[in-house]
Amino acid sequence: MHVTVLPSPHPPRSARSGVLLMVLALGLSAFGVGCSDRAQSSGDGDSAEPLGIGKEVTMPIPESVTTVVSTGEQPRSLLRPAYPAGTAQRVTLYTAYRIEQQLDEQPTHDYSTPALTIPMTARTTADGIDLILGTVTSPDPVLAKALTKIGGSHASFDLSELGAITALRLEPAPEAPHTARAAVEQAFYQAVYRSIVFPNEPVGEGAVWMVHQEVSSGMLLDQVTTATLIEREGHRLTIDLQVTQTPKSPVWNLPNRAGTLDIRDYVMQGAGTITVDLGLPLPVSGSITVGGHQVYRDPRASSVLQQTIDTQVSWTE
Repeated sequence: MHVTVLPSPHPPRSARSGVLLMVLALGLSAFGVGCSDRAQSSGDGDSAEPLGIGKEVTMPIPESVTTVVSTGEQPRSLLRPAYPAGTAQRVTLYTAYRIEQQLDEQPTHDYSTPALTIPMTARTTADGIDLILGTVTSPDPVLAKALTKIGGSHASFDLSELGAITALRLEPAPEAPHTARAAVEQAFYQAVYRSIVFPNEPVGEGAVWMVHQEVSSGMLLDQVTTATLIEREGHRLTIDLQVTQTPKSPVWNLPNRAGTLDIRDYVMQGAGTITVDLGLPLPVSGSITVGGHQVYRDPRASSVLQQTIDTQVSWTE
């Protein structure tokens, strides 16, 4: 979609409100972390293509900083991935993203993206994890048809020794259409920013650590994930996660140079539980849901936009 901002320095309120609604739909409905900002910034206002078009594209992931709050009970040990190169795992990723927006007293608009179910085969390498996608499905019939061409696409994660994802690579099948490529990119970004990072000191059951990471969703956010090691049975860990996000600035610079909005209220938080096996590359089960509401004000037109957002990431073997 191409968005044209009216040249007048003070457009009529109705026109300004319409532009804001379109810009916000572009900037936030696509995903909510990572992908939309980079896609929208390419070019000078032209409609954005997804990042992986006909070739592998690498997207670095901001560094995570981990702080141990409590080391937990004895026995304690370092939590480290312990799989040799060539370890294979079949796992299914499910993602859902819902967003509703209301501008002033206008009717509420739903800009949600359809849920995706992505079965994949993961195989470890000396540097990270390689993924081959299976048959990706969606309850949306239009997207489901486009996804028939995405099977067989490749992706990969680069990992730190603490298990942090430091880069995401995507290589969609050449014949996959725009909508399918973009949907899969968004799903993987959701998974990346809901992944677990281990602490850098020995811990036992009951241990608590915090992971700080910068997230981009059109604006820069501070994301804090509080992890609690609920149970450990050999290499299998059950971890409770609590996630909060806060803006790093009180002002949001809209995509495509469409102006700024004052952030009047911003609440994004959630929780979940995942099970990981230190001998396998990806979570074996679990689900994390993060959601909240935001209120933005246009200082030029006195318009107020409210949003309600819910996201879900789930893993099953």
